[in-house]
Amino acid sequence: MIRYDLQFFAKEGMGGEKTEPATSKKLNDARKEGQVAKSREIANGLGLLTLFLILKFWVGNMGIQMMDVFGTVYNRIPEVTTYWHDNMPEQEAGILFRHLMFQVLIIVAPILLIGMLVAFVCDLAQVKWKPTMKPLKPKLSKLNPLKGFKKFFSPNALVELVKSIAKIGLILYICYGYLKDKWPLLLNLYEVTLMQALQIIAGTVTDLGIRIALLYMIIAFSDYAYQKIKFKNDMKMTKQEIKEEYKQQEGDPKVKGQIRQKMMEASRRRMMQDLPQADVVITNPTHYAVAIKYEPEVADAPIVVAKGEDYLAAKIKEIAKENKVEIVENKPLARMLYANVDVGQAVPPELYQAVAEVLAFVYHLQGKI
Repeated sequence: MIRYDLQFFAKEGMGGEKTEPATSKKLNDARKEGQVAKSREIANGLGLLTLFLILKFWVGNMGIQMMDVFGTVYNRIPEVTTYWHDNMPEQEAGILFRHLMFQVLIIVAPILLIGMLVAFVCDLAQVKWKPTMKPLKPKLSKLNPLKGFKKFFSPNALVELVKSIAKIGLILYICYGYLKDKWPLLLNLYEVTLMQALQIIAGTVTDLGIRIALLYMIIAFSDYAYQKIKFKNDMKMTKQEIKEEYKQQEGDPKVKGQIRQKMMEASRRRMMQDLPQADVVITNPTHYAVAIKYEPEVADAPIVVAKGEDYLAAKIKEIAKENKVEIVENKPLARMLYANVDVGQAVPPELYQAVAEVLAFVYHLQGKI
């Protein structure tokens, strides 16, 4: 005989195979850790498309502004050099350069701000607004060279490689398909004026960029769908993990059962202690037993001080006999009281008549009436 552990063949180790959908608690915990289904390609693709669309309709105005800025700067150079006897000090050159960069930044700033806004909106649309700083916290596990080496051969790395190859291949194909008819025009740029050449180059670059961005968006949405499926599979749980999570949230069922059992035992002990003060025990006669006590100065109706079924019913009758408590057989009334009245509760009005008849019979036997 060869001993073996079937759990050895489980896909995910001792926890078993991850076949169960993630619980809301696990998804919330993952969200707090910064783990969400998000594709970076969405923001990249839409940002690229926005950039080229802005350039398509704004590049002419930008060109005019750039020409004005450079013209202003270059016109100041002769003035400065003349003032300093054909020698421009380093300080003056730095001032002119900083002025040039500042003006260029003002021209391109709207495009940069729009790009940042597009990236923010894309991320917000994918994962909603719930910022967390936990992904930025340093983790020693990230410095593990073995884990880093394993990532090179993981399925995710293979998908990223295929995606990169596909992007490069498709971009090259689009560039070739678009530029093959433009080569004669581009090769003859020296025959046109500078402004015409700049217009041709700008139009070619923006049109080609828009085509590449549109293709990139197709890849981005495909990647987003893949990331959603991958995240859903990564978040799956084993049956054991769900049990452990339930224990953490609701408490161990065994412990809760033990607590419930102890509470029932304490309740029974109190019930048996109050039983000798009962006026009568109404029985089925074998299956049910209900002890009634009536104190007119304390309550308006009789109170159930003890009740039980089968073994507990026999125990109640035994204690009643020991303490000379009258036992009366009334099958319908015993069933009604056992099913509808808890220990410590008063008898309901619809049972007043039946209970009063039993108490009157008992009081007559005891000579109280």
